[in-house]
Amino acid sequence: MTKQERVTFVINTLKELYPTIPVPLDHKDPYTLLIAVLLSAQCTDVRVNQITPILFAKADNPYDMVKMSVEEIKEIIRPCGLSPMKSKGIHGLSHILIEKHDGKVPQSFEALEALPAVGHKTASVVMSQAFGVPAFPVDTHIHRLMYKWNLSNGKNVVQTEKDAKRLFPEEIWNDLHLQIIWYGREYSPARGWSLEKDIITRTIGRKTALDGYKK
Repeated sequence: MTKQERVTFVINTLKELYPTIPVPLDHKDPYTLLIAVLLSAQCTDVRVNQITPILFAKADNPYDMVKMSVEEIKEIIRPCGLSPMKSKGIHGLSHILIEKHDGKVPQSFEALEALPAVGHKTASVVMSQAFGVPAFPVDTHIHRLMYKWNLSNGKNVVQTEKDAKRLFPEEIWNDLHLQIIWYGREYSPARGWSLEKDIITRTIGRKTALDGYKK
């Protein structure tokens, strides 16, 4: 298979498996999505979805969030890990949203990435899922599978994102990154992986991944 054929196979298979695509993190607007994505760093989406209702019951907008202390936020979000850094980030970015953006989440990568505790991946998720701007946030599943499918060299997430954007049509980025995440969780997990179940890797996987499995 040529690289273009592999790309087409990935797109078609994922479209078939995920004709409708659930968004992994529960949220109701750009602000609650931003906070949920920030909390998801080194934490499962399932855990984040258990914690955000508790946090958002107290503060689901920047004005209420800044009324809470960093310590109060930290106590609630502790189960998500990295709570000292995340609680400062949430409190700090809420202040900035009020002071600089009229309490609204800005709709640009530059402004989002200028917020405390918001990196490129978080900004990409918010831009794509809250505002519909084409982006390709690369999480561990996407990074792993792009390498496994021989579509990227796996050096780092920056390179993986560049390769994904080069290979896949821009109009499907927002759906595709979510489809790959769901596929990684359901069909090609890092642990307990079954090649029989993983049709994409079985069909187009790089030789080292397939040989490693056979051993």
